[in-house]
Amino acid sequence: MISVGIFNGYYPYTLSETIAKIQKDGFSCVQLDLSFKDMDLSLDSLTQEKARHIRDAFREANLPIVCISGYTNIIHPDPRKRAENIEGLKTLLKFARDLGSPYVISETGTYNSESDWVWDPKNGTEEAYEAVCGELESLAKFAYDHGSMFLVENYVNNVIGSVDQLTRLFSDVNHPGLGLLMDPTNYFTEKNINQVDEELNRIFNTLGDKIKIAHAKDCKPAVDTSEKHAAIDAAESHTFRGAGGVELPAPGLGILNYDLYLQRLSKLHPNIPIIIEHLDEQDIPRAKRFLDGKLKENGC
Repeated sequence: MISVGIFNGYYPYTLSETIAKIQKDGFSCVQLDLSFKDMDLSLDSLTQEKARHIRDAFREANLPIVCISGYTNIIHPDPRKRAENIEGLKTLLKFARDLGSPYVISETGTYNSESDWVWDPKNGTEEAYEAVCGELESLAKFAYDHGSMFLVENYVNNVIGSVDQLTRLFSDVNHPGLGLLMDPTNYFTEKNINQVDEELNRIFNTLGDKIKIAHAKDCKPAVDTSEKHAAIDAAESHTFRGAGGVELPAPGLGILNYDLYLQRLSKLHPNIPIIIEHLDEQDIPRAKRFLDGKLKENGC
C-alpha cells in the first residue's frame, strides 16, 4: 500500500510540536524540511549530531523520514550564489543518511534572477541544458560516493520541465546517484493542461522506472498568470502556487485525474510514499481525506 506523508515545513513549530501535530493528523511518513523553530538548521551549521537528533525524534514517533528537501536554484545566474546553492546541496547529500533517508530533492533551476519559479528565455537554450546536465552529473556522483541519491523534481518554468527533457537527461546522466521525484502537475503548461490523461500516461510510460518518491498537489488553468504565493509561514518552495498558465493548488482542488495517477503509480511502485503539498495547515485534514479516499477507491 502507498503510504501518505507531508512536508514538516507546513507546520511552523518546534521539532517536538511539529512531530505531535503530524502524528495527530494521521500521517505515516515525512518529507524533511530543515525548519524547526527551536533549532538553528542553516546548512553551514548542520552537524552529524543535529542530523541524528532529528532523525531519531521522528523514528521514536514512528514517522519515517522518506526524503529530504534541498530546493535551490542550481544554475543561478549569479556565480557566487550558484556555488553557495550547490555547496548546500552537497551538505545535505553528505548528511542524508544521518537525517534518515538517502533521497535529497531539488528542482533544476532557472536563469531568472528574480525568482526560482519563473521562466527565462535562456532556460530553453542548449547552453542551459549542458550547464544543468553538468551540475546534475556532479551531484549524482557526489551523492553516490556518500551513500545518497539526488532526485530531480522537474518543473516547466525551469530548465528541465518536460518528459522529453527528462528522458534526455537520464540518458546523458546515466548514473545510480540520480533519480526522479514524481509530480505530474509539474509537466503542465497552458499548451497541454487540457490533455491531463494523455500526459499522465506519457510520463509513466517513459519515466516510470526512475521514480523514487511521489508528490500530491493539483493543477488547473490559471486566471491570474502572475507568480502566486500563499501567505503562510513557510519556505518559498512551500508558499509557491504557480506561475504562468497553470495554477498549482492543493490535492483535490484542481483537474488532475487522481484515479489514473494513483493507478499508474501503484502498479509500478506499490509501496511508494506520496507526500502532500501546496496547502496551509488548516487545509491539511481535507487534503488528507481526499487523498486517503482516492487511495482506498483505487485499492492503493
